[in-house]
Amino acid sequence: MKKLTIYIMSDSVGETGELVAKAAVSQYRPGLHETNLKRFPHIDTKDQIREIVELARQNQAMIVYTLVQKELRTYLKELCENVNIPQIDLMGPMMEALEEKLDEIPFEEPGLVRKLDDDYFQKIEAVEFAVKYDDGRDPRGLLLADIVLVGVSRTSKTPLSQYLAHKRYKVANVPLVPEVEPPEELFLVDPAKCFGLIITPEKLNNIRKERLIALGLNDDANYAKLERISSEIEHFNRVVEKIGCEVVDVTNRAVEETANVILSKLHA
Repeated sequence: MKKLTIYIMSDSVGETGELVAKAAVSQYRPGLHETNLKRFPHIDTKDQIREIVELARQNQAMIVYTLVQKELRTYLKELCENVNIPQIDLMGPMMEALEEKLDEIPFEEPGLVRKLDDDYFQKIEAVEFAVKYDDGRDPRGLLLADIVLVGVSRTSKTPLSQYLAHKRYKVANVPLVPEVEPPEELFLVDPAKCFGLIITPEKLNNIRKERLIALGLNDDANYAKLERISSEIEHFNRVVEKIGCEVVDVTNRAVEETANVILSKLHA
């Protein structure tokens, strides 16, 4: 039985090199060869490369590598050729082709794919969190959130929650209505991560009227009356005073502007 030893060298964790090596080996009849795959992750110096090449020479191994730094790829290739070690560069040809096609110099920074993947999944998790704990649906989320938003209806709580979620913050929001007591969990939240959203009665009056019209309803409903709005804002003021949280005026502010204000206060 033939013995096949493959050293997988990477400036990251080596998953890509190992997957490619396994895929290639799987194309040959099992039982006729004994395969040993060994990973060497986080390679970032010529000394490391030199030691592994010598080890490969002693053990008659072949080398598969994914290195983003051209200098290290070139060094490894030259060492392998000098001692007749088979070597396969999985990253270099692709990067060189892209460099020529894009006419752009690569970052040559190890682990960027993993960072991008982590960033993506954190964003998805935050968006799902914002949907799950939107509009006070489940008060338990208030204690798990990075940011908690409170405000009367039509103060942009939901779009603001989604915007912040795309920046990887887990956001829960609670609508404040005079007839409904806020959940107990709201008063257990750290005030530093809670923000009350306030708006002028006149602006809110216009927004609510437009909302009623969009729904095909009469715009003189109690929901849009100034008396009702004033009552809701008074209730809002009592609640945020009890919480002890920051209040942000969203009147005439775009969602992006409000988000920037919140984040600056959160990290102050």
